[in-house]
Amino acid sequence: MKQRIWSSALALLLIGSAAFAQQPDIPTTNKPGSNYKFTIVKDNAATSVKNQFHSGTCWCFSTQSFLESELLRMGKGEIPLSQEFVIHSMYLLKARNYIRYTGKAQFDDGGEPHDVINAVRLFGIVPATVYRGMPDDMDKPEFSEMNSVLKAMLDAMLKLPEGHLNSNWFAAFQGALDGYMGAPPTEFNYGGKSYTPMTFAKYLGINPDDYVEITSFTHHPFYSKFILEVADNFENGEAYNVPLDEFQKIADNALMNGYTVEWGADVSEPYCDLRSSSLAVVPDMEVGSMTKSQKDSMFTNPVPEKKITQDMRQKAFDNLATTDDHGMQITGIAKDQNGNQYYIVKNSWGTANYCKGYDYVSVPYFLYKTTCIMVNKNAIPADIRKKLGI
Repeated sequence: MKQRIWSSALALLLIGSAAFAQQPDIPTTNKPGSNYKFTIVKDNAATSVKNQFHSGTCWCFSTQSFLESELLRMGKGEIPLSQEFVIHSMYLLKARNYIRYTGKAQFDDGGEPHDVINAVRLFGIVPATVYRGMPDDMDKPEFSEMNSVLKAMLDAMLKLPEGHLNSNWFAAFQGALDGYMGAPPTEFNYGGKSYTPMTFAKYLGINPDDYVEITSFTHHPFYSKFILEVADNFENGEAYNVPLDEFQKIADNALMNGYTVEWGADVSEPYCDLRSSSLAVVPDMEVGSMTKSQKDSMFTNPVPEKKITQDMRQKAFDNLATTDDHGMQITGIAKDQNGNQYYIVKNSWGTANYCKGYDYVSVPYFLYKTTCIMVNKNAIPADIRKKLGI
């Protein structure tokens, strides 16, 4: 997932600034003049909304936010984590992967939630205050030029001008990467103590084995794991597969018990307007049959929604109507005036929208357009955990 935001808003990502824990004080309607009226059912703590800006790094921003909420839940306090440390680590793995597959693999700034967890496992983690991952004259992430240069380097290496891969290829690649992002710290001070990235991860108590990805598709057996077939899954990460009703039960159980949910989804549908309307729904009436006024009205007046079935979800994935667009964090649950349930979603597009960087997503949209979620395995209902062998 690698949603790119070319925002005109000056919502800047300040890597070194504090991230404030909050019970998000978002409006209980989705935009001015809307007739949607939301009641907050469950509202879990999260850190401040960031802006991924000119980068396809939603997978990192959302999963780091998810981990920051985990630290809050565990009583560790407000500890803003460096997205760029993870992004730098993943570029190293992506380069090796790209070379191994002789250029027939994904290489850009996209990724998946498990990439963050794997980075913690392999490289550790650092606070945002010790690694900005960008030049001093930049205050927001922009990776387009770096992507092009690094990929061109790898492609030139793969031409094998010496008849074989130069033994210094990785050092050359890492040098270029460090030139753009800066070399990550191998040791640093935090709170008056000295840490390495690995010992800091241990201090935080983030156990990579605690986090699992869950999905729901019929082209693989339920209660098994499979490699989710999306382009940004360069590490071939596996997700547990459950029926659709249990998929929702896992998300609801996590949220109602104080956990948040990392959410990967398709956000390119005409009935999804997170930027201006802060809302995603699945109207029962086909959008192609709507008049313009009906299309506009679905974001201001509650509409009957489709009942999503397992077959509908599968068909949309098979025919590429559902794509792996964007990673976000679900922090809570709300209901509208008709009693319909919505998820409260924290985005990484800054705070320029009416809901201050948050959105309301209906359950039908979640069931229909989610590609995968990540949760703490302890947030999964016991009976489902038993079926999965977790």
